[in-house]
Amino acid sequence: MQTKAVSFVAKSGTGKTTLLEKVIAELKQRGHRIGVIKHDAHRFDIDHPGKDSHRLTAAGADTMLISSPEKLALVKKHTASPPIEELIATYFGDVDLVLTEGFKKSGMPKIEINRTERSTTLLCRGEEHDPTLIAVASDGALELDVPVLDLNDPGAVADFVEKTFLS
Repeated sequence: MQTKAVSFVAKSGTGKTTLLEKVIAELKQRGHRIGVIKHDAHRFDIDHPGKDSHRLTAAGADTMLISSPEKLALVKKHTASPPIEELIATYFGDVDLVLTEGFKKSGMPKIEINRTERSTTLLCRGEEHDPTLIAVASDGALELDVPVLDLNDPGAVADFVEKTFLS
């Protein structure tokens, strides 16, 4: 069975992570297993100088995994970002739903976050019409061809996600 996924997209500074934190907590409270993938257009490093894992990666390891009784972390070097579908298929077979942050250009279903003080235009219903947009979470009244959810009501956003992907 293919793992279901939905991407939360927005302009920078709109509050994607804040909303996702609340939606994740709500879905977890309802008993769902949730995975998350965050897209980072910049370089990031979870492997810090002075740590053994960093030393092993710096020595040339192409893949380095660190494991403890509670969690694991994988550092895998690659020349290009793998497709989101490949990441989901490879790493998220044990969850009910994957929520992603970013991945504006993917073909996944999307919920766009709109904060009116940040922007009056949408990414998915502006210059481009993204057919994968399934809803907008906004703090303003919008007239759209998809449901408009209350950005300040993460429970309602979780309800929509649950009804759309988990029922």
